[in-house]
Amino acid sequence: MDIDGVIFDLDGTLWDSTEVLARAWSGVIKDVEGIDLTINKEDVEGCMGLVIRDIVKKLFSNQSYEPQKLLMDNICIRQREYLSKEGGILYENLEETLKLLSNQYPLFIVSNCQSDYIETFLSYHKLGKYFKDIECEGNTGFTKEKNIIILSERNKLKNPVYVGDTQVDFEAAVYANIPFIYAQYGFGKVEGHNYSINSIKELVELLDKLSAN
Repeated sequence: MDIDGVIFDLDGTLWDSTEVLARAWSGVIKDVEGIDLTINKEDVEGCMGLVIRDIVKKLFSNQSYEPQKLLMDNICIRQREYLSKEGGILYENLEETLKLLSNQYPLFIVSNCQSDYIETFLSYHKLGKYFKDIECEGNTGFTKEKNIIILSERNKLKNPVYVGDTQVDFEAAVYANIPFIYAQYGFGKVEGHNYSINSIKELVELLDKLSAN
């Protein structure tokens, strides 16, 4: 397998931002009259992989469109504020692994997040130097499967792989017709995958093996 790029999901694959997001989302809800709800870390984990509009629909299904739209906009603003000040929890050995991988492959990120979310991750944790390009639903209006294709075509990738932790990630990779590597340490449960890792560090050895075949 002549791998010419490694594309990563973000949440549950490179970092865990759920605790910070839970506080940010709860802060937004406090300001909205008529909603009696506290968001915890587990609630956020259950939303990982979804685009922001579907997150709001899931958490606030009893609200009409306009309140949902307002919540969506305010959540995007508030979580960016929190993450730009606190960041998230990087998975163990992340930067060490990215450094090794970036010496062998171009690295990328494709996520179903809103605009500026990936940039906040890269800026706060000073990891931008390891990645060649990024794409997300907030920029294009398309979900992950199409954004993988957009990014691959933009960077002239012929044989990339996608690393993610949810069934949504797996299905996106299948749609884009590229190999998927399941990050088992993340948030989701994935069925049908061919390759998996128990830690981000294991990715180096797995890619070496795939490249040698």
